[in-house]
Amino acid sequence: MPGLIRGVARTAVIAGTATAVSNRVSRRQQGRWAQQGEQQQQQQQQQQQQQEPQAGPPPTALTPDDELSSKIDKLKELGELKAQGLLTEEEFAAEKQKVLA
Repeated sequence: MPGLIRGVARTAVIAGTATAVSNRVSRRQQGRWAQQGEQQQQQQQQQQQQQEPQAGPPPTALTPDDELSSKIDKLKELGELKAQGLLTEEEFAAEKQKVLA
C-alpha cells in the first residue's frame, strides 16, 4: 500500500508541475501576441501618418490658358442651351455675365 500512495503522490506532483508550466507558457505566449498586436497597430498608425502628408499638394489655381478655355467651354454650353430654347435671351445674358465675371 505505501508503494501505491507513493506512486499516486508522484503522479499528482508531476501533473501539478505540468499544469503550472503549461499555464506559464500560455500566459507568456498571450503576452507576446499582445505585444505583437500593439506593435502592428503602431506601425499601421505610423504608415497612415506618413501617407497623409504625401496625399499631394492642394490643387493650384488654373493657369490663364486653362481658365480661358474653361470659360469658352461654358459659353459654348450656354449658347447650345439658348439655341435649343432652354434659355431665354435674358437668362443667357445673365449666365454669360457670371462666366465672364
